[in-house]
Amino acid sequence: MKRAFRYRFYPTDAQAAELSRTFGCVRKVYNLALAARTEAWMRQERVNYSQTSAMLTAWKKTEELAYLNDVSCVPLQQALRHLQTAFTNFFGKRARYPRFKSRKKSRKSAEYTASAFRFRDGRLTLAKMPEPLDIVWSRPLPEGASPSTVTVSQDAAGRWFVSLLCQDPSVQPLPATDTAVGIDVGLDHLLTLSTGEKVSNPRHERRDRARLAKAQRQLARKAEGEGANRAKARRKAAKVHARIADRRRDLLHKLTTRLVRENQTIVIEDLAVRNMLKNGSLARAISDAAWSQFRSMLEYKAQWYGREVIAIDRWFPSSKLCSVCGALADTMPLNVREWTCDCGTTHDRDVNAAKNILAVGLTASVCGAGVRPQRSTPGGQSAMKQKPQRVTAGIPCLSAGEEVKTSPRRCGP
Repeated sequence: MKRAFRYRFYPTDAQAAELSRTFGCVRKVYNLALAARTEAWMRQERVNYSQTSAMLTAWKKTEELAYLNDVSCVPLQQALRHLQTAFTNFFGKRARYPRFKSRKKSRKSAEYTASAFRFRDGRLTLAKMPEPLDIVWSRPLPEGASPSTVTVSQDAAGRWFVSLLCQDPSVQPLPATDTAVGIDVGLDHLLTLSTGEKVSNPRHERRDRARLAKAQRQLARKAEGEGANRAKARRKAAKVHARIADRRRDLLHKLTTRLVRENQTIVIEDLAVRNMLKNGSLARAISDAAWSQFRSMLEYKAQWYGREVIAIDRWFPSSKLCSVCGALADTMPLNVREWTCDCGTTHDRDVNAAKNILAVGLTASVCGAGVRPQRSTPGGQSAMKQKPQRVTAGIPCLSAGEEVKTSPRRCGP
């Protein structure tokens, strides 16, 4: 299993200048290649990676783009490969059409392959640089690991990071267990497990909201342009955002790692978070909860360690369905946190939802059926595979010499 290890480093002034030039050249080559492929697309022609690589060679020979020769050629070639991947995903209908990189908004990064860096005795030296990077080794690399790819990046707060892609032999499937858990995500509590455990929502953005508002007010007062004061104020606001994101990511890593290690099967809801963010009253709180990031972490860690993640239908009425008798309540407003079923059972709204999510997820996994919302009480479509009807089902069926009546018999069950 290949795994990326990310570390922070502190470049010298010369290294920072060289990397900044590399970032600019990578962005320029990517945009030039995208423009060339877009023009060819309008002419109903197709341009592949090999053709853009030949274009790069021609661009370097021009007087206008001669500065591309001042940086390593490997990150430029990797930018063309990334563009090829973007078009492959677009043609495969997995992504939108590639967009141009912005100097202010796009992520600053450059990727080096093994031919463009040297890694010896824990010291990493990139091409065009005489000195190794001053990396803070916050955790050790796997023993005997040799990076195959190195990615250098700089975030909006001005911090420098290096990511090393290595083979990690420690990532192995965990011993199988018979434990399963259903998870209901929320805002009052970040997670509610079917075991009854509730994980409080730390609301990282709310804790730093005053500090963030102050930094954004100072940024708004600065005149727009390339002034040093505006850049300083923008970096100050970005540091607050980075602090919030770091704390949120740290908590989600701890939670997902624990859930994957303790459970063989994890059942969650397939939420449309992007659509939920259109709610102006809850968008800020939903963004701070980071449900999408939680799911992505859970899925790739489950793949690492041989676990299973099941996502049930987002329209399944998990909160309104009694987990004891299966009765379905008519309505369940968000302000109702506890309710009593007709069978006499008193439910905590979130715990009951988590239990229903677990039950229907396990049923769908065993029977191989899709999870559909229950439409009536106690009926609804079963999670078991349905027997397919004949093609003639529903067509009026007449016997010999019989006339069509008002309510004819129907063929089929």
